[in-house]
Amino acid sequence: MDALFIFLFFSTFMVVLFSGYPVAFVLGGVGVAFAALGTLIEPLNIADVAELRMIGFVANRIFDTISSYSLIPMSMFIFMGFMLDRSGVAERLLKSMRGVLGPAPGGLAIAVVIIGVVLAASTGIIGASVVLLATIAVPTMFEAGYNRSVSLGTVGATGCLGILIPPSIMLVVMGDQLRIPVGDLFMGALIPGTGLALIFVLFIVVTALLVPGAMPKYTRDGPKLSAGAAIKDFAGALLAPLALVLAVLGSIVAGIASPTEASGIGAAGATVLAALNGRLNWASLREVCYATGRTTAFLYMLIFAAACFSIVLRGYGGDETIEAALRALPLGPHGVLAFVIFVVFLLGFFLDWMEIVLIVAPLVMPLLTSFGFDPVWVAILLAICLQTSFLTPPVGMALFYLRSSVPGAGIAEIYRGAIPFVLMQIGVLLAVAFFPALALWLPSVSN
Repeated sequence: MDALFIFLFFSTFMVVLFSGYPVAFVLGGVGVAFAALGTLIEPLNIADVAELRMIGFVANRIFDTISSYSLIPMSMFIFMGFMLDRSGVAERLLKSMRGVLGPAPGGLAIAVVIIGVVLAASTGIIGASVVLLATIAVPTMFEAGYNRSVSLGTVGATGCLGILIPPSIMLVVMGDQLRIPVGDLFMGALIPGTGLALIFVLFIVVTALLVPGAMPKYTRDGPKLSAGAAIKDFAGALLAPLALVLAVLGSIVAGIASPTEASGIGAAGATVLAALNGRLNWASLREVCYATGRTTAFLYMLIFAAACFSIVLRGYGGDETIEAALRALPLGPHGVLAFVIFVVFLLGFFLDWMEIVLIVAPLVMPLLTSFGFDPVWVAILLAICLQTSFLTPPVGMALFYLRSSVPGAGIAEIYRGAIPFVLMQIGVLLAVAFFPALALWLPSVSN
C-alpha cells in the first residue's frame, strides 16, 4: 500500500506540474495535500503514515529548512550579481578587450568567454549574465560577421558558467540541502569550472582556424590604440572585478572568511565598484534591492515548497523505496552512480536545477555516500550535469534568455549553437568522473 501511495504522490506531482502552475505551488500544494491525506487515513490503518499524523510536524520541518544559516550567503551573492550588472564592468571589459583580442581568430568570442568567467566568479546569477552578455556582445559579434549560431551558443554557454564557478547560488543551495560545507563545494568546483572555460576557448580557436568565415577578425573604423595602450586599457578594466573575485573567493580559500562573510564582502565590493563607475544612485540601489528581494523570495519559495514535498515523501517511505530500487540494480556502485547522473541529465530537459537539487539530490546522496563515494565529488558531478540543463530543450533557461534578449534570434539557430557546448560540458563531466582529483584536490589542500 505504501508503494501505491508513493506512485500516486509522484503521478499527481507530474500531472499538476505539466498543467502550467508555478513549480513552487505544485511542490508545496501536492505536499500539503498528501500530508492531509496521510493525516486522514492514519487512524484507518490503511498505510504506515505515522510521521504524517500532524501537518504541524511538516510545518516545523519546513521552518527549520528555510531558517538555515547556510542559506544566508544566497541573498548577498544575488545582491552582488545585480549590482555588478548595473556597475558597467562588463561593458568596459568588452570595449577594452575588442582592441586586444579583436584581430585574433575568434577574438570576440574569446573575449566573451573571459568576460563570462569574470561575471561567473562575481555573480553566480545565470539570467543576469546571459542577458547582459547577449545585450552587449551579440550585436558586436553579428556586426563583425560571426556565424549567428556560434555567437548565440558562445554567449549562452558562457553565461551559464556562473552555475559552476564559485560563488554559485546552486552550490550554496546544494551545500545546505546535502549538508556539505559550501566552502568545500566552492573549491571543488574551481578546477572543473575554469577547465570548462578553457575548453570553450580551445573550441573557439580551433573553429576559427578551421572555418575562418565563422569567426572573422574584428576590425572597426575610427582611431586605433597602440598595442601597449590597448593592453593597459584592458588591464585597467580587469583590475577592479579581479580584485573583487580575489576578495570573495580568496578569503574563502585562504580560510580568512566563511562563505557567509565573503558574500558580505562581495556585496559591499560590488556597491563600491558601481559607485566608482558613476552608476550608483538611489534609483539603481532601489532597483537592485527590489530585484534581489524578488529573486530571493522566489528561491526561498521553491526551497519552502520542496521541503514540504520531500518530508511528505519521506513520511510515505519514498526515500527507502527509491534506495531499495537503486540497490537492486545489477550495476554495482559505479554503475548506480552513472545511472543516477544519467537520470539527472534527463530530468534537466524538463525540470529546473532548483527542483532537482531540492528533491532528487537529497534522496540519492545518502545511498551514493554509503558506497564510499566522496560527497563533494558526487555533488560536483551533479553540479556539472545540472549545468547542461540550462542549455538543453525544452526548458533550458539560457535558451529562452537568449531568445528574449536578441531580436530576430530563432530557436533553431540557438539550439544548433548550444549543442557543441553541451557536448563539451559532458566531456568535462566524464573527466571529473574518471579523475576525482579534479574536484577533490583543492578541498583536500585547504583542509
